[in-house]
Amino acid sequence: MIQARSASRRLRVLLSEGASTSAREAMTVLGLAGHSVDVCDPDAHCLARFSRFVSRFHRCPGLARNPAAFLRFIENLLATERFDVLLPIHEQGFLLSRVPLRIAANVGIALPDFSDYRTAHSKLGFSRLLDELALPQPVTHVARSDAELRAAVRFPCMIKTPIGTASRGVWLVRDAIALTQALEELNAKEGLADGVLVQDFVAGATEKAQAVFCRGKLLGFHAFRQIAAGAGGGDARKESVRRPNVRAHVARIGKHLRWHGALSVDYILPPAEAMPLYIDCNPRLVEPMSAYLAGVDLVDLLLRISLGETPAAAPDSRAGVRTHLAMQALLGCALRGGRRRDVVRESIELLAGRGVYADSVEELTPVRVDWLSAVPLVMTAILLTVAPRLAKSLATGGWGAHLVDARSARLIGDDKFA
Repeated sequence: MIQARSASRRLRVLLSEGASTSAREAMTVLGLAGHSVDVCDPDAHCLARFSRFVSRFHRCPGLARNPAAFLRFIENLLATERFDVLLPIHEQGFLLSRVPLRIAANVGIALPDFSDYRTAHSKLGFSRLLDELALPQPVTHVARSDAELRAAVRFPCMIKTPIGTASRGVWLVRDAIALTQALEELNAKEGLADGVLVQDFVAGATEKAQAVFCRGKLLGFHAFRQIAAGAGGGDARKESVRRPNVRAHVARIGKHLRWHGALSVDYILPPAEAMPLYIDCNPRLVEPMSAYLAGVDLVDLLLRISLGETPAAAPDSRAGVRTHLAMQALLGCALRGGRRRDVVRESIELLAGRGVYADSVEELTPVRVDWLSAVPLVMTAILLTVAPRLAKSLATGGWGAHLVDARSARLIGDDKFA
């Protein structure tokens, strides 16, 4: 069961977007602690807006389309209204770390240097960092042309563009036909001039770890394994785990980068092997409710270092805490070819807390503590029951305006930006 925890003082917090599952979960953690939360997003009907914890909503320009306009909007908002903390809950940190002094003049914020953020944000940069620190990853090659890519491929493999979120810019290639299709899609978008990663496919359990650092010192850590996947490879069901070796590796990464703020990594645990293989990095918190329910409030740590504090390190989170995201579970059911009766069965088990959900806590739409979160959940269930084929469009519709893509990343990184 989700329980409220009192904050030492009530803060006014601004979330940099409201469309992601991470923003929606951060909203719950902040609201339960008694903080006042504002959200800005280009979508007036974004996921985080369906919460009783939202104080105000601010419709802003899309980061992907016009990062300069998004930055002006944020600066104007901070200049005209008082906020204690700005939480760059998703990829907006890439932009905000580019102009740290301009942002920090009006609000508390925790971000690393832009160069370090760019290293962690880029799949190429993170792969090089792993090599530099001698940390394990799948066999990896970098290709900058069609010929180099074809020469590097060993089926099955993963092909990844440097910039990509929620499985965008990622292809699982099992044969020559899939390789040709991936190349066509790559060349239709950005091409290969910036380089793409070609990694051997590794079978195993997918896990994620989240951490908060204060100038290179690890303050909070949590890890969980994926029990079942939802839309776009996201987590539909999770279980918290203890991974001391991953904790040590993440601490090394954060110390090397002198990281300040939140950092998350994805990794694979191959069968019968204890050594994780790191496959991705997100310079932010990813769905922080799992950690919260397992006893580590990473959002509170992030708030405190944003205010300039240096809090004591948090204790380890509890292992064996099971959670789920009902919307992801329903979308995953439909995307796997589920028929109407399958979606109905999944909905009933979720509602009744039966079957695989018997000892699991909902983390994305916690209706018992936030009744308004039922709106997107019920709408998703109804639409998928009527037409399961809508799952793909529901999972991707409106997604991306708040994210950094290859084009906006180049604009932000340009010497003439801002």
